[in-house]
Amino acid sequence: MNGKRTVFFSSLAISLVLISIGVFAPKQMESFSNNSLEFIYNNLGWFILGSVFFFFAFCMYIGLSKFGQIRLGEDHDRPEYKTATWVGMLFSASIGISLVFWGVAEPVSYYIDPPFGKGSSEESAKLAMQFVYLHWGVSAWACYAVVGVSLAFFQFRKKLPASLSSVFYPLMGDKIRGPFGKLIDVMVILSIVIGIATSLGFGTLQVNSGMNYLWGIPVSFYSQIAIILVVSLIYVGSTVSGLHGAMKNLSNLNMILAFALLAFILFLGPTQSILKIFFQGIGDYAQNFIGMSFRTEPYSEGSWIASWTLFYFGWWIAWAPLVGSFVARISKGRTIKEFMIGAIFIPVIGAFFWFAVMGGSAIDLIQNMGETAIATAVSTDVTSALFKFFEFFPMSVFLSILAMVLVLVFFITSANSAVFVLGMISENGNPNPSHSTKVIWGVVIAAVSAVLIMTGGLSGLQSALVATSIPLAVLMLVMCYSTYKGLKDELKTMRVSKSHQEHIVDIRKNVTTKKA
Repeated sequence: MNGKRTVFFSSLAISLVLISIGVFAPKQMESFSNNSLEFIYNNLGWFILGSVFFFFAFCMYIGLSKFGQIRLGEDHDRPEYKTATWVGMLFSASIGISLVFWGVAEPVSYYIDPPFGKGSSEESAKLAMQFVYLHWGVSAWACYAVVGVSLAFFQFRKKLPASLSSVFYPLMGDKIRGPFGKLIDVMVILSIVIGIATSLGFGTLQVNSGMNYLWGIPVSFYSQIAIILVVSLIYVGSTVSGLHGAMKNLSNLNMILAFALLAFILFLGPTQSILKIFFQGIGDYAQNFIGMSFRTEPYSEGSWIASWTLFYFGWWIAWAPLVGSFVARISKGRTIKEFMIGAIFIPVIGAFFWFAVMGGSAIDLIQNMGETAIATAVSTDVTSALFKFFEFFPMSVFLSILAMVLVLVFFITSANSAVFVLGMISENGNPNPSHSTKVIWGVVIAAVSAVLIMTGGLSGLQSALVATSIPLAVLMLVMCYSTYKGLKDELKTMRVSKSHQEHIVDIRKNVTTKKA
């Protein structure tokens, strides 16, 4: 396993095997995926919850402690991107497409069927926003930040390859270049492929639903395949323009479209209620953060936690290698403290406001205006909820088209970052992977997405994603220890260097004094 292309060919072969199984034995694949998901929920839910909380605690510790002063690069390096552009790239390359998909559907789902208490009530409305903020809050971004800060430190500060195996250097030394290191990279590549394919699947389902709503195009597997093909051609073509070109421009376009949609709903919707929901939700979330983070429901069936909280936390873990690798790539020159504040808290505020505007408005329409059609849409077909919601605003057709464009652009941005990261890891940490490698991974992602939709639809996408979270959580916990060890050694090196420089300055001062 020492060849330069071992990681690429091994991960590509496994991906093709999974695609083949999905095509030729779809029922068996769906059954295995669902059984794996049920086993994880019943036996390892506590591990997922505990791991995610630990990641957040670890990020806060290294960000606010003496480690926060360490720069992700040389001491003279400064950030490559302006903070506004950096935040936009963080946001659009990670959860943007998911926000559009779940912005209305998730809060309304919790309002109808809360984790506890009576549904469709004032109490369930408060719980809806509280748990939405849990699922999309600091816990999610901490998973990304753990991988991002670890890889950025070892890549830019310690000059190691841009592969996840590099973060284990303090524990393994040069063995990261051997079979074990390549095994880590293969596992990471597979998780990225499944994660981004799932994202494409969610986006495809919603776009198909929107096209059916607007133009009567049937919701079918063939329609979804056509959407996947078109989107794949766009993102595979755009990825060859390079990171500075396509990614930067698409990220900026994402933010403009997202802000335009938000502003429209905010000012034409129940503005005062939205702002109250936003602040109330943050207060309830902060007050109950610890309890919600460890809520396992041991004295009941726990189906709600399994279906939502464990799904989301597993999702963030599964996405961490992809988003973390991309975040690391664009964060050179920032201090760890700056990185943690920017990568965890700033995007969270944006996500909270999105849900307050979209989901808060929907709940207000149901509870105060009696518009139960939105709730019915969420219960029957979650992909149609957003378009049903737009019916209660002027220019609903325009809003629906804007939302579909936003989904597509968000996905193209995510896919761009995904194939770029896959290329880097496949080529042993090459910061500028070849176009051929990126194109191959772009085609594989499209194929995996089509297979996942074919074998299970929405539930199949969820099952495949969460199933990858357990081995990745273990890997990330070890990563935390390795990073801590590396940062501790770096502080010692910095102190020795500083002491040496001060000693040289003292010698020069003494020489100057004697000459005088």
